[in-house]
Amino acid sequence: MDELIIAGRKFRSRLLVGTGKFASNAAMLAAMEASGCDIVTVALRRVDIDNPGDDLLAHIDRQRYLLLPNTSGARDAEEAVRLARLARAAGCEPWVKLEVTPDPYYLLPDPVETFKAAQILVKEGFTVLPYINADPVLAKRLQEIGTATVMPLGAPIGTNRGLKTREQIAIIIEQAIVPVIVDAGLGAPSHAAEAMEMGADAVLVNTALAVAGDPARMAAAFRKGVEAGREAYLAGLGEERRQAEASSPLTGFLRD
Repeated sequence: MDELIIAGRKFRSRLLVGTGKFASNAAMLAAMEASGCDIVTVALRRVDIDNPGDDLLAHIDRQRYLLLPNTSGARDAEEAVRLARLARAAGCEPWVKLEVTPDPYYLLPDPVETFKAAQILVKEGFTVLPYINADPVLAKRLQEIGTATVMPLGAPIGTNRGLKTREQIAIIIEQAIVPVIVDAGLGAPSHAAEAMEMGADAVLVNTALAVAGDPARMAAAFRKGVEAGREAYLAGLGEERRQAEASSPLTGFLRD
């Protein structure tokens, strides 16, 4: 089986799912089920992590899904580290999706504060999955200090615009020594397939599922898109050409 491996841990699915914006917990759970995902990310600011009976947490089967706390809403490294520590102290596994987004309008990640927080959390034994701009230099530096993945954005969070950073992501993938998970901005299954065809190891999707008319059906579509894209990448895509090239011989059967 072509498994996704992060920090030595194996996962069957290459589609990660976020839990924000869903109209109801029932819609969220149906989307998770249809997606086939193994990892779900939850914003620590949205839940009472000390309370297992929290309305959101109580609906997520932790035996089935890896609950990946994220530090969404953190404005600097200090806030992000504090949130990660709180999650671990409350009994979560020491895995964290690191997000530092001080700008409330575009929600773009702060590269300096993200790097600072990653250094601290890696040293403290966390498995760190940092959300970053599609910056190949930053991605390389984060891998050098021991992050488990890098998670470059395709487009700003929640925009559904697709791979607007395709060229930079291609460089990140080329240089990567850890899994590359494309996160943010993917609005259609074709966007996910495109990322996987490029060689991304996985994608994370939230808004596109949550705002769909039928979140579960959209999740199933994204699942197929991810699987198709991965299969195409493994099969080896044909080289792009400027000039037409016939797929059948043009001589030998017809006579002038």
